[in-house]
Amino acid sequence: MLLVRGSAGGTTLTGTLYEPGERPPRFRGAPEESAPYVWVCDEFYEVESGGALQRIDGKEKHVAFETPMPRGFEDRDQAIDAATEHVRTQFARIGVDPSAVEVEVEVVAAEGGGDEPGGGGDGDDQGVDATIEEGEAEKREE
Repeated sequence: MLLVRGSAGGTTLTGTLYEPGERPPRFRGAPEESAPYVWVCDEFYEVESGGALQRIDGKEKHVAFETPMPRGFEDRDQAIDAATEHVRTQFARIGVDPSAVEVEVEVVAAEGGGDEPGGGGDGDDQGVDATIEEGEAEKREE
């Protein structure tokens, strides 16, 4: 599992990229299970009133959230590129320059137990075990 995190304007947006063998959450609109990589992240935009009040770049903005639209990908690099673009686009939708968004990708080890991927371990494999800097999306051995 990869966490793709974008930070700018004093706030952060994090989405999840599920890799082959991991089960993404199931809900209406989810891609078919055969997609090896599935990206899930919030989508939002600025509104004149209503929504959630957020402080971004020192200014209060009203932000409305949409239902996350999971997307499936065949290739890890393609999925990371699309996730990075998605995060930058969300910031642009609330008035933040996309080039100001700092993006990082964290590789998260599967949590043990049950029928989850990586389950049955001794628990030592939990947590973040690597960070991939933007542009270094090559597959890493665990």
